[in-house]
Amino acid sequence: MAGQKKSLQAVSVTENITINGKLDETVWNSAPIATDFVMFEPDNGKPLDHSKRTEVRILYDNKAIYVAAVMYDDEPQKMLREITERDDFGTSEHFGIFINGFNDGQQDYRFFVSAAGVQMDALATEATEDFSWNAIWESSVKVTDFGWVVEMRIPYAALRFSPEAKQTWGLNFFRELRRYRQKYTWNRVNTQIGAFIPQAGILEGIENIKPPTRLFLIPYASYYYDYTDHEAGNTFKAGLDIKYGINDSFTLDAILVPDFGQTKFDNVVLNLTPFEQQFNENRPFFTEGTDIFNKGSLLYSRRIGGPPVADVVLSPDEEIIESPNSVDLLNALKLSGRTKGGLGIGVLNAVTERTFAKIRNTVTQETREALVSPLVNYNLLVLDQRFGGNSSVSLVNANTFREGNFRDANVSALVWDLNTKANTYKLAGDFKYSTINETVGFENGYDGFKTAVNFIKTHGNHRYDLLAKYISKDYDINDMGIAFINNYYNFYANYNYRILNPTKTFNSFRFDLSSSIEFQNQTGKVQDYYWIASTNFNSKKNDYWNASINVHPITSYDFYQPRVDGRYSYNPRTASFSTLFSSNYNRKFAIDVNPYVSFADEQDRNVFEFYVSPRYRINDRVLLVLSGDYIFHTNDRGFVDFDGTDILFGERDRKTVTAELSGRYSINNRMTFNLTARYYWSYAEYDELFTLRNDGFLNYLTNNPATVSPYDENLNLWNFDLTYSWWFAPASQISVLYRNNALDYRTAIENNLGRNVDNLFSNNLNSVFSISVRYFIDYNSLRRKS
Repeated sequence: MAGQKKSLQAVSVTENITINGKLDETVWNSAPIATDFVMFEPDNGKPLDHSKRTEVRILYDNKAIYVAAVMYDDEPQKMLREITERDDFGTSEHFGIFINGFNDGQQDYRFFVSAAGVQMDALATEATEDFSWNAIWESSVKVTDFGWVVEMRIPYAALRFSPEAKQTWGLNFFRELRRYRQKYTWNRVNTQIGAFIPQAGILEGIENIKPPTRLFLIPYASYYYDYTDHEAGNTFKAGLDIKYGINDSFTLDAILVPDFGQTKFDNVVLNLTPFEQQFNENRPFFTEGTDIFNKGSLLYSRRIGGPPVADVVLSPDEEIIESPNSVDLLNALKLSGRTKGGLGIGVLNAVTERTFAKIRNTVTQETREALVSPLVNYNLLVLDQRFGGNSSVSLVNANTFREGNFRDANVSALVWDLNTKANTYKLAGDFKYSTINETVGFENGYDGFKTAVNFIKTHGNHRYDLLAKYISKDYDINDMGIAFINNYYNFYANYNYRILNPTKTFNSFRFDLSSSIEFQNQTGKVQDYYWIASTNFNSKKNDYWNASINVHPITSYDFYQPRVDGRYSYNPRTASFSTLFSSNYNRKFAIDVNPYVSFADEQDRNVFEFYVSPRYRINDRVLLVLSGDYIFHTNDRGFVDFDGTDILFGERDRKTVTAELSGRYSINNRMTFNLTARYYWSYAEYDELFTLRNDGFLNYLTNNPATVSPYDENLNLWNFDLTYSWWFAPASQISVLYRNNALDYRTAIENNLGRNVDNLFSNNLNSVFSISVRYFIDYNSLRRKS
């Protein structure tokens, strides 16, 4: 019955449990069994067939809980068992356990194991499932003639729970029958209700546990051989990460002398917008276990250690000979946890070092240094109070302090997420206030604010979402966060219909209709207005389809493209159409295809895009994925330059070609080779120039090639990473990376792809070879040895 919570009793154990997948300790026979799994999707509520029943038991001692899961399968030879790297589900059967140590319906610690023995773990809320978080736990898998068996040991150090003598945890088990694309849970999760975590069962029986000290040391050492600009260099780095459990609920993470040299490269593009390009965070410290720090969306962690903030002033006889494009991080720490009363506390602090450019006098040849970034302290504080089992209110403060006469910033936010007890309706919103101090003397500063209210129906086949938002002109969170636009108010509405159980035609189906309108505060002009209708569904063969229509029915105005406060340019009416087909990845060969077209109410001003990505799983160890993207803009118009007091716009054709190849070879579930390669070519070729009028429209200026062509841009990029990764012990890794990259930028358009490739590789290839070793040390193991 929907809403009924199952319960399972954990059994205390004193004997050692060997994690080998054999379940050969007799104590397992005394533990109660959790069974009778129910389908989560696609056919919500359907019981798991007896021939594929699942039986789970739990034991515990003072150090950890132990999980034994037996997955029966009447056709074990058909089980999918792709070997992947950690946190990659791939094409495989899976078992998982979801634990909420506070039983408050707010956050799960999730641990999965595939039938190939690969581990995945995540911190999960209703909004996100964060697989960048990694815990230290053990698992073992045995495939049998009746199915497969998982045995797990999850130390208390990997969990958070109250200090009560008698524990009551939220608990659910998960099983995926991948070959059928079916997912099951032990306690039924009713998809009529818009929340997953509160529908967990209960784990009882854990009493009087005395968790050990949670102190972990992770020293590392790295070597880099770098060949850049025809110069070779050798670098050796060493440092230390520390994880310390202050108590049962709070943890301190710190990095001393960090090393991020092996993080994934950024997918740089030819950026013609007025905004910076936003990049994904690839540094583990800033991605692992950061859910609480994302409350209020005030943290864009790429700011920490990002580009320098100060401009260099040169005399007529000076030139820059060394210009750093990033700032080194000196140290960083995170403190996070939750009290017995449901108060979550998060503190993030990071310090970046002073950074200098090197200047040379071309006459005297003397050199000097110029400060381009001072010492900077970044601090984020989050207080998140949970209550009512499924609601929360958060206070957030982000502060950026720069040494000396540089800009400082402070942003505070009140964020609420209120749900009805039955998880059928939600009222969410925020109020944020920013203060910018341009100088130490608090002169030339400015304040701004943003507020929003969002009402959502979260249950049933028919759902809706209503949003109102206001952002003032001087609202600015860009010292520690990221926000591209401000100074507008917005109304948004969405209606969606979905099926909750399969039909004769679809496994899943959803239709959405959305509309949004934005008004600029001072002028009242519409800066964005659209209607979007979209539908997506999974066929009975589990192929995915999506189709959408996006209409901007009126001329709107862009207050950012001109790059001058108070000026704006027009955007014509447009209509765009896109489709997406993604075939079932269970097949050895699968493909994604995504065409897109956009037509403007302006002669020959269109966009055409075609994306295709075939993939082939050669066997359970080898996967290859190729993707290609072609985008062509005809008669696009945008900002070019300033000419005195005039703002110049240009009409241009734009072409972008991107090709990517990724491959994986898994020796076993702890050792993999990964290949990632990306070629990117984009150009903007101008044929006319205009001046921007005060009403936002354009006056023709010239089509003289001698005047227009100097604004042309042609960019080629190449990135190649080949990595070998070996997890030789729990949380201990040896990683070997070979990387090369190249960049070719010029103002002369080269329409021939072959010649672009020749230009790219003729004189620009840089290479890096590196080896990094990280070793995980548990303080308790050191104490036992002593």
